[in-house]
Amino acid sequence: MNFDVTEEEIKSAKHPHELFLINLITNHILVFVGLLGMAGSYPAIMLVTPAVSVSIILYLLYRAKRSLTLDSWFVACHWQVCARRSKLFIIMLLIMALAMLLLLLASGGDLRPQHYALGGAAILPTMLTVLVLIVMESDAVHQARTGRLPGWVVERFPDGAAKALEHRTGKRKDRQSQPNWAAGGGGSEPR
Repeated sequence: MNFDVTEEEIKSAKHPHELFLINLITNHILVFVGLLGMAGSYPAIMLVTPAVSVSIILYLLYRAKRSLTLDSWFVACHWQVCARRSKLFIIMLLIMALAMLLLLLASGGDLRPQHYALGGAAILPTMLTVLVLIVMESDAVHQARTGRLPGWVVERFPDGAAKALEHRTGKRKDRQSQPNWAAGGGGSEPR
């Protein structure tokens, strides 16, 4: 659905997606690969990627919660989209960490070539998730730029849907909005 939003709202709605993309592309791909070359001499340097990632994800989740009372409806909805995808990424990272821990425990700390192969298989779903999230977040940036939202967000936070525009005709839909769309009341009114 398209929404009647201002340029300032569009700019603000793109922020969470751009930050999450920076985490996925720059931190988890480029920085991680760059640090792999130094890991032999300085193994602790590999902690940079998870430290930066955790910081960014915690900020995204914190800011998404605050956006329900600080931002306009459209911007808050985009923060919620990003928070939901951040939670999915956290779950995938935890599953990967658990698989690595189980592999380390099963090997007794003495990793052999077959353990590295199983470790690679455990990392594969997380790598695929990163690639899918990059595509989804790139699309979310485009949706924010064009004033659109996924349908599940409009259903979960329906108040701003009164400002929805017909996708093809450009005419406003006749939908009633509910007051106090943000949890706990308050919040900014949709524009």
